[in-house]
Amino acid sequence: DALRSGSLKLTDQVTISEHAWRVGGAGSTGSTSFLPINSQASVEVLLRGMIVQSGNDASIALAERVAGSEDAFSQLLNGYSKRLGMTGTNFENSTGLPGPNHFTTAYDMALLAAAIVRDFPQYYHYYAEKQYTHNGITQQNRNGLLYRDPAVDGLKTGHTESAGYCLVSSAKRGDQRLVSVVMGTASMKAREDASMALLNYGFSFFQPHTVLSAGQSLGTLRVWQGAENQTTAIAKSALIIAVPRGRAQDVQTKVELPASIAAPITEDKPIGKVSAMLDGKALASLPLYSQKAIPQAGLFGRMFDSVRMKFE
Repeated sequence: DALRSGSLKLTDQVTISEHAWRVGGAGSTGSTSFLPINSQASVEVLLRGMIVQSGNDASIALAERVAGSEDAFSQLLNGYSKRLGMTGTNFENSTGLPGPNHFTTAYDMALLAAAIVRDFPQYYHYYAEKQYTHNGITQQNRNGLLYRDPAVDGLKTGHTESAGYCLVSSAKRGDQRLVSVVMGTASMKAREDASMALLNYGFSFFQPHTVLSAGQSLGTLRVWQGAENQTTAIAKSALIIAVPRGRAQDVQTKVELPASIAAPITEDKPIGKVSAMLDGKALASLPLYSQKAIPQAGLFGRMFDSVRMKFE
């Protein structure tokens, strides 16, 4: 989000703190990008170190640059995850290292992976890089599926003693993209074999179905105390899902919007959500936003609406 808003640039230089070095650097027990303490690296270098090398030091350095501290960044992550509907997740750090209240689910990781693919296509190519060299040290991408199937182009591996060997992977064959999530396996090979089996199954028995197009209108809301008295709710991005072959015609949409909303309204704050439903179950959801920003009305307009609200 910081890159998208312009508050962070790929060329910005970041200083590697003692915390980033101690927790994620060469002296730590986890994966590292071998970034020296007090050295500087660009945001792009850190992104590639985090994504390709699984560098915990790179991850912490980015977190500190964005939010000032890893703890503060974790709170940003939790806010972002809630907006994505990741109800089974709580972040305590930026690395995925074990913590007493640090947890997630396979479904939530699938939601996050889909959001990365959908919302940040300009940076997604980093996940397909098979190796990365920094400071003369070359490391291979730990996602073994990149070497097994040319359709696989991401995303991320993980391993802790408590979680086992985990892999969130994505592949695109033709116009169909699928994400698979595997957790708790006993080895790198086991997570790759399970992920490959899931992807092959998905491509064989499921088909892509476009539920909504980007910018599609999903209803209007009454606006109180605003410069305008109504707004249109839209989906900013397309909603494309995988459905069992032959079932696309059975997919329905469920729109959840309040009857009214009070100004001021911004274009970046969700005002509702839309879900793709099949057999009474939600397959995927997207937040809905106001088509335009609506400022508050003047004092007289707000007073007038305050009176009307009591009778409607």
